[in-house]
Amino acid sequence: MFHKSPISLCAFVLSLIAFNVGDVAAEKKVTSNRDHLIFHPQGEINGKHIVLIAGDEEYRSEEAMPMMGEVLARHGFKCTVLFSMGNDGKTIDPNKQTSLSYPEALNSADMVFLNIRFRNWPDETMAKFQATLERGVAVMALRTSTHAFKIGGKSKYARYGTGYKGKEWKGGFGREVLGETWVNHHGHHAFEGCRARVETGQENNPIMKGVGEIFVTSDVYGANPKQPSTILMRGNVTKTLKPESEEITAKNNPAQPVVWTREYSWPNGNTNKVLTTTMGAGLDLVDDNLRLLLVNAAHERLGLPVPNKADASLPAGYKPSFYKLGKYRKGCTPEDFISGGKAHQMPAYPIPDRSAKK
Repeated sequence: MFHKSPISLCAFVLSLIAFNVGDVAAEKKVTSNRDHLIFHPQGEINGKHIVLIAGDEEYRSEEAMPMMGEVLARHGFKCTVLFSMGNDGKTIDPNKQTSLSYPEALNSADMVFLNIRFRNWPDETMAKFQATLERGVAVMALRTSTHAFKIGGKSKYARYGTGYKGKEWKGGFGREVLGETWVNHHGHHAFEGCRARVETGQENNPIMKGVGEIFVTSDVYGANPKQPSTILMRGNVTKTLKPESEEITAKNNPAQPVVWTREYSWPNGNTNKVLTTTMGAGLDLVDDNLRLLLVNAAHERLGLPVPNKADASLPAGYKPSFYKLGKYRKGCTPEDFISGGKAHQMPAYPIPDRSAKK
């Protein structure tokens, strides 16, 4: 009869322990930290790290970005979600424009995924952000990220500010890197919706694989992306916030760009591959085609093959609020915003009924 030596038996036991620990790590979907979330890659791990940044006062990015982190993690991405934290360091405060939790995550980012508005981060945080961009990471940006920063003229990072008027970066980070800054509400804000269709000639773009018509309740922004940019979708203004609403012909001739790609090159020779969309409120992201577009874009912008049929299904328990300044779910921690968590069990600010109003 064969007998294992003490050394071989020990090695055998250690290998079993290592195997079990690996199983546990693979099964664990999310780690909740005091001020950030980490969604662990599922399925076939691709080695890419996406840092999703939530930080706006109106469109409920604190609801949207954890959900998108969960969706993207299904495709093998490690997804770290950062927030604007309140003075207590425990609960999320979208109005705290100077806050970005755990900026150290940017050091290993392959992509930054922005859903921010009028941020005024400290210089040390801006230094990390700029260093990340200068490495040539990919960038995806939603909605108010076109006016991502509100930084005073005396700051060394003043050129990032919306409406910056200097010769270099005129229009700020939004215009120079993302392709557009704040222009206007082309549709009637919070009264008229947006029906987006694929731009003629872009049907075979890998980012548009399987993507159909998109309807969102956030209105159409005015936009004229800085050239060179490639417009992927245009948004048609609708009369109401209901998906079946008719379109307003006078406002859709031409329809405004609502999704585009471009590249921004730094003096060091590194280049950011960018996707920008002026859609992206928390409620917008219940649209299956919008989530699919973002999943496809994450792959394409990072140089990965776009799946033939990506899983962009909505996580169970995601119950977003309608957008409005100040109407966020108060007293919630990052963990509470995991789909189905405490925040999603709280009353959501509802879509207003304006059927009787013009």
